[in-house]
Amino acid sequence: MSLTDSVTHLSPERWGRANRLLVRKALAEFAHERLFTPERDGDAYVVRSDDGLTSYRFTATRHALDHWQVDAGSITRHRDDAELPLAALDFFIELKESLGLSDEVLPVYLEEISSTLSGTCYKLTKPQIPVAELTRSGFQAIETGMTEGHPCFVANNGRLGFGIHEYLSYAPETASPVRLVWLAAHRSRAAFTAGVGIDYETFVREELGEETVERFHRQLTGQGLDPADYLLIPVHPWQWWNKLTVTFAAEVARRHLVCLGEGDDEYLAQQSIRTFFNTSNPAKHYVKTALSVLNMGFMRGLSAAYMEATPAINDWLAQLVEGDPVLKSTGLSIIRERAAVGYRHLEYEAATDHYSPYRKMLAALWRESPVASLREGESLATMASLLHVDHEGASFAGALIEQSGLAPREWLRHYLRAYLTPLLHSFYAYDLAYMPHGENVILVLKDGVVQRAVYKDIAEEIVVMDPDAVLPPEVARIRVEVPEDTKLLSIFTDVFDCFFRFLAANLATEGILEEDDFWRTVAEVTRDYQRSVPELADAFRQYDMFAPRFALSCLNRLQLRDNRQMVDLADPSGALQLVGTLKNPIAGF
Repeated sequence: MSLTDSVTHLSPERWGRANRLLVRKALAEFAHERLFTPERDGDAYVVRSDDGLTSYRFTATRHALDHWQVDAGSITRHRDDAELPLAALDFFIELKESLGLSDEVLPVYLEEISSTLSGTCYKLTKPQIPVAELTRSGFQAIETGMTEGHPCFVANNGRLGFGIHEYLSYAPETASPVRLVWLAAHRSRAAFTAGVGIDYETFVREELGEETVERFHRQLTGQGLDPADYLLIPVHPWQWWNKLTVTFAAEVARRHLVCLGEGDDEYLAQQSIRTFFNTSNPAKHYVKTALSVLNMGFMRGLSAAYMEATPAINDWLAQLVEGDPVLKSTGLSIIRERAAVGYRHLEYEAATDHYSPYRKMLAALWRESPVASLREGESLATMASLLHVDHEGASFAGALIEQSGLAPREWLRHYLRAYLTPLLHSFYAYDLAYMPHGENVILVLKDGVVQRAVYKDIAEEIVVMDPDAVLPPEVARIRVEVPEDTKLLSIFTDVFDCFFRFLAANLATEGILEEDDFWRTVAEVTRDYQRSVPELADAFRQYDMFAPRFALSCLNRLQLRDNRQMVDLADPSGALQLVGTLKNPIAGF
């Protein structure tokens, strides 16, 4: 690729479109989070800059959960009676005080916004695939066809650390095949842990193939090293070129780490950016790698210390799901993180605390592929796809409903039973909460109908909120103390506000399903579940899904406050930014 070719996506027209889309999202989500209150002006709304001299005018419809459906085409920007072009970077500077952006955070946030805009420009160069066609595409075509990223976060494709060459090589939307780099890590500093019934040697040979393992072993013996002294670790190519070759130079020089080159299998980056799907052999495991890139409020590393307990936590949850008749009846499954490997850099450990990004530079895990569990006629799609809207304003969810031939409410009921019922039961029966956003759930579809849900990203995301829960010692780290009055936010915030809010508004905007009917169906599925387990009646009263209001927990406020680490991992609930309340959309039913 030539120097000039690397930026052909950055044309004035696409830049204008990307800025309009991003300002639309900022107006909608920041109004939702009450960072500013748009003023009514005739048929339109107005938001003013901190100095009152610049104004943004737009039309919008208001939905349940204080959701703003802003019409992108209607937005105009004015100063001194002149109309100015929309420019996202200016927007954040003009509203810096309202948004609580400190002098320290602002430039880094602007860099994340620039990266997000650049990514949108690239996506606008791709062939526009109508959702009706996308619903009939394969699992990975849907994965790489997503355009929005996280529905709530405005700066959701920061990926600070990627240059344009790396963006084109490793961003999920570019769909570029990737081969992972493999290192041999000395056992004195590395540890491999695995689920029940898995041993290192067999596992690695199945994942890599005999020939590749033998090739790697020959490289070690050729340097006078004994393969038995080493463990193999897959590494994101970016991490090798940009971090390990320099930051871990001592380890390489001392042969604690030996680079063996690329593996033979090709992978595709997933929406989460550091997880890879094996396209050479789709039934093989996903590989999740450490990636020291700043994206959406965190450095996306992977902790060697955390890896040690990962398989045990997954085995524990798999057993719980398998043994529970309610969860079993919904068809829920998890894709287990079956094995993990981590490398400890002793000097950086001596110099840092438990949560430092320096401790998260070299680790990997292997997660089961859902492909092997498919039955005849079934297909897969990331749940994030339900919020995808194509270039003509048609939604992926709407296209699935059309394909299914079911009435919209009937289709919704199938989806809610597969996705929501297991979340409710896990909460009420076990005090167990997941991080069930669109990227962490895979839907199993048949003829457009959701058959069942697959939850993923288990060890880093699940929590048991009962301080007295009896857990096996190796699983104990998932027990967290959460204030009683915020426990149910694991459903109200993560599911209602951060997912259903968008799905309901999209279906209503398209004229597919009235908003009241959407929330009535959510209420009915919740009541059906509660009736099925009368023994949990006390818990239903204590944590009331039908309470009139619940706290508004704001995600952008976390990132605007500290975009390098938006949550203190030692005290996740202490970081919540709660601002007033939202009317519970199922309370009336």
